Amino acid sequence: MGLTTHESLTVTGTAGGLTLATVRAAGEDHAVITVETATIRFAVDGTTATATVGHVASPGDVITLDSSAELTNFSAIRTTGTSATLKVSAGIGRINRG
Repeated sequence: MGLTTHESLTVTGTAGGLTLATVRAAGEDHAVITVETATIRFAVDGTTATATVGHVASPGDVITLDSSAELTNFSAIRTTGTSATLKVSAGIGRINRG
């Protein structure tokens, strides 16, 4: 099916998740996220990411979410004083990568 929903997300010093209102409404179950500007930590298991808890992702890294649970549970926080920008594309079914 591919990726059909897109957003730009600012990650600040307060942990937050995906804000795509249509993700939950349309039932998207996969996403590709690129880290654009600053290093973050993220979690997909329901844990709230902190500056020291979660996986590290740096500018240029790609995060793939493979289920609706991961989209719902995604939490990210910046690791420095600089906010990060994430580019998020979500869809239903298998992600087509060219």
